[in-house]
Amino acid sequence: MSESQWLKKGETLSHKKACKEFGLTEDEVIRAIKQGKLQYRQNYAHGNPYFRLLRSEVKSLAQELRGIKGVKEQEVSFKLQTINREINSLKRKLKSLEKQKLELIEIQKQLKN
Repeated sequence: MSESQWLKKGETLSHKKACKEFGLTEDEVIRAIKQGKLQYRQNYAHGNPYFRLLRSEVKSLAQELRGIKGVKEQEVSFKLQTINREINSLKRKLKSLEKQKLELIEIQKQLKN
């Protein structure tokens, strides 16, 4: 694999994210690293070590272990979870903004009187 893949946005992911996104277990990822199926780079976040992996290699591993249909099912499920999380976040933000708006309207009415 070329060095540029390690630098492109979206081409790498942490081993934890790989497990969630592709439905793999941490043991499967570690085993694949030891077998040389996955290249990795060790990074640190807040002093905690983690492995950076190439997305394309993780996808190939997932297809090998789960089949193309299994990977597609997991991809759809992961995207739905992500979208639902974002929708819920936006609902909370909207509720907070509507509350602030009502408070400001009330203050505005008081100032006019």
